[in-house]
Amino acid sequence: MAAKARSFNQININATSSSKFSFKLHLPPRSTSLHAKKSTPSLVRCAPTSTSTVFKDKDPCSLERYMASKAMTVNEALDRALPLGHPERLFESMRYSLFAGGKRVRPMLTLAACELVGGDEAAALPVAYAVEMVHTMSLIHDDLPCMDDDHLRHGRPTNHVVFGVSIALLAGDALLALAFEHVARGCTEHGVPANCALRAVAELASAVGTDGLVAGQVVDLASDGTDVDLATLEYIHVHKTARLLEAAAVCGAIVSGGADEEIEGIRRYARYVGLLFQVVDDVLDVTRASEQLGKTAGKDIATDKATYPKLMGMDGTLAYVAQLVASAEAELDRFDGTCTEPLRHLAHFIAYRQH
Repeated sequence: MAAKARSFNQININATSSSKFSFKLHLPPRSTSLHAKKSTPSLVRCAPTSTSTVFKDKDPCSLERYMASKAMTVNEALDRALPLGHPERLFESMRYSLFAGGKRVRPMLTLAACELVGGDEAAALPVAYAVEMVHTMSLIHDDLPCMDDDHLRHGRPTNHVVFGVSIALLAGDALLALAFEHVARGCTEHGVPANCALRAVAELASAVGTDGLVAGQVVDLASDGTDVDLATLEYIHVHKTARLLEAAAVCGAIVSGGADEEIEGIRRYARYVGLLFQVVDDVLDVTRASEQLGKTAGKDIATDKATYPKLMGMDGTLAYVAQLVASAEAELDRFDGTCTEPLRHLAHFIAYRQH
């Protein structure tokens, strides 16, 4: 275990790292200050919103209330965006997975980033629920027999088990197309400048394709049955998991009119949090039961899959979790303190969640 801990100590997630375990997170260069924002002396235009009320007392239950409020907003918007239609079987399949009971972490990131740069939540909401559509697509496809071949998701049978492989595949495709339709329509309806709308579309598309989800999945599949090192494992999870969480936050800042330096600070925060999400997932896979997780537990061990605990040991992995939380919070230090509270709480929620 000591050797594992030494390996962890060699890991530096910062983009400037020269370690042999430099993970190539592709983080934008860290600026010394974010205060050179356009021509405005204040870094963050965080208008008085529910955020300051929700977090004013530092109550540990504050994040639960905040997440519940945002989840309700997103769920209501998703219900309006995807009513039942024809062909009925397709829409049932799409809604089955979209309303399966997820935590809505990604849309919360979008809305919290919007608040952080003083934006209008109504303008960011279509982007928030579009990101959740993309995420749901990725889960449907990831569970397919040709991918992870999983039969349990959110405590119930996966989409292809209920609707068949063909419908599940097409439901994922439809959700992906619908997501971009709602980004485009939502930005137009809420007066988001065209250049910001196009930038958000490009950001989200990049997170899905050859610089994101698809790339990570391909390397993951190619790594089955091989000896995977930490650099390869990190590549897989940055692309499969972290990249979409990053895009969720970045798009929220973009459509809300955030300055470039604000956007890149939020990007770095979200990249750390995105990788944190997967590292904790690896820990939970070996420490929790399927009933607790709502998905098949212990599958990584059963298939001898490369994970952070396997390569770094549990102590090293937990130390890495702490480092990622600290790095994420450090990116928020240059923003207005009150407005960063949801994002700070979210990093800790992800780190210490039980499922």
